Amino acid sequence: MDKNSVTGLILITLILIGFWFVNRPSQEQIEAMRARQDSIQQAEMLEAEERRAAEIAEAEQEAITLEEETQTAEPAQERESDQEALIERYGYMAPFMEGEREFYTLENENIKIEFSNKGGNIYSVELKNYQTYNGEPLVLFEGDNNKFGFSFTHNTRVFSTEDLFFDVKSKTDSTITFTVETDQNESLSFEYKLPEDEFMASFNIITNNLNNLISTPRGSIDINWYVEMPSFEKGRSFEQQYSGLYYKYYMDDVDNLSSRSSDSDDIRTRLKWIGFKNQFFTSFFVAEEAFSSAHLSTEIEENDNSAFLRYNTAEAVVPIDLSQNQRIGFNFYFGPNNYYTLNSYGSDLDFTQVLPLGWGIFGWINRYAVIPIFNFLEGFINNYGVIILILTILIKMVLFPLTYKSYMSTAKMKVLKPQIEEINERIPKDKAMERQQATMNLYKKAGVNPMGGCLPMLLQLPILIAMFRFFPSSIELRQESFLWAADLSSYDSIMDLPFSIPFYGAHVSLFTLLMAATNMAYTKINSDMTQSASQMPGMKGMMYLMPVMLLFLFNGYASGLSYYYFISTLITIGQTIIIKQFVDEKKLLKQIEANKKKPVKKSKFAQRLEAAQKQQMAQKKKRK
Repeated sequence: MDKNSVTGLILITLILIGFWFVNRPSQEQIEAMRARQDSIQQAEMLEAEERRAAEIAEAEQEAITLEEETQTAEPAQERESDQEALIERYGYMAPFMEGEREFYTLENENIKIEFSNKGGNIYSVELKNYQTYNGEPLVLFEGDNNKFGFSFTHNTRVFSTEDLFFDVKSKTDSTITFTVETDQNESLSFEYKLPEDEFMASFNIITNNLNNLISTPRGSIDINWYVEMPSFEKGRSFEQQYSGLYYKYYMDDVDNLSSRSSDSDDIRTRLKWIGFKNQFFTSFFVAEEAFSSAHLSTEIEENDNSAFLRYNTAEAVVPIDLSQNQRIGFNFYFGPNNYYTLNSYGSDLDFTQVLPLGWGIFGWINRYAVIPIFNFLEGFINNYGVIILILTILIKMVLFPLTYKSYMSTAKMKVLKPQIEEINERIPKDKAMERQQATMNLYKKAGVNPMGGCLPMLLQLPILIAMFRFFPSSIELRQESFLWAADLSSYDSIMDLPFSIPFYGAHVSLFTLLMAATNMAYTKINSDMTQSASQMPGMKGMMYLMPVMLLFLFNGYASGLSYYYFISTLITIGQTIIIKQFVDEKKLLKQIEANKKKPVKKSKFAQRLEAAQKQQMAQKKKRK
């Protein structure tokens, strides 16, 4: 292989390696972030412990006082004393601080939402048409793993809506309203509505005559939403990598906290929504207007045996005027990360931005080519392995002109090999510049572009990277089996190892082995086509490094991706063999020799440069 072709291949390899590692933080950065997070967590834990100790001491003192009072009272006076103690402690909130917890359900064809009268909030959400990898119901969150509400002040005491017992004011098949109401017609209501065949539920906070009952700081409420995100998939490392906390600036772009480590941020501008994202499912909290600001944090779970991936917290500030009766609207989305489902809620929400389809041209290829073709084929074929095969064939057909051009350029270089070797023998190695100029003149006269074999490969690179982004995030492949692969969105395993190999894992993926083998075979074919005397020492061995690297890098990746690369390379090998049958190298050499006899057509730039040189020479002669 000549130096230029080798350089092109090395560039492609470096681009792929760089793309793989570009987002990985250094070990120093990881340690620094971990140390910073640990210090923050320790400070927060210490503060929480001190606050909890103070609350416990206060509660114990109140309990002791109340117990002493009740022990000295008569039975009739005892009940009156208890009520007075509650009123003294909680004021007009006293009737809502005790009660029996009850649960209510709204559901449609897609989701089942369970509510609790304590807090008047969502207790759990189940996606009815999906299951976990172990076949259990897919519950996005449940019970104490989810906290939602806001704090307020009454009689100088801080309360949280999570601790109040609400009454169910009304309930239908699609709506439910929770209310706390005093005798003075002061009320706070939480209203939920779940339409049919939807993943989006509306949520309204309704205030009525609350100005004298409760107060909030800064004329706003801080809605706190905390979710412990469970693991649903087979490949934990990838599920954790593709989960995170996303948010959209009001009438602006979508951003996210770090997905590879614990992270937090104080957002001082308005936000449209906040999303807690799993690999294939997301919970969005959307403001009808906007959140004024927010404090967001995500804590990654380091224990691989934990049932949870990360812990997301959002404290969103919402303006409120308690002097007026208000209805503040929000929406909850609980559903799959399906491109068309997310896109159906409007481009103004930009839900699809949580899908890791790639930036720039890579995202365009996925959005406007791969996903539409994939979705079209789904309407006729229910086997996703066959869909990937057809998709691969279609892509290879589109790229065939580039493959043909690459082969023809390589074939021209091959037939010129004897002449290149003759140049190398005629010009010694110490005259490298002269040897290079002679070689380039030969290429120019023969009409051969030495980079012609590499450029088509570089042009195919965006599609390869687009596929790299598409398969691990495609919910269509989730839990879809093909041949020995039980789940095309996760790795396939034909053998579980009793130990873990660094950078490889504790299993053997057959699709990855097949992909590496076909890449090795293609490298061998390409090497035989392009080897030349100018090949650098040791370069032949480096050419086989790429397939070995792919074997390690892709062993834990989605089996659908390895299967696609395997089929794609196999088709490329077949195309190369077929093209070879129709290319007569003797005729090709005669054509090249004929091209060498033709005058070399100079570019306009070269013509202008030559004219300038002649003019300069003429001026020098006149001066003499």
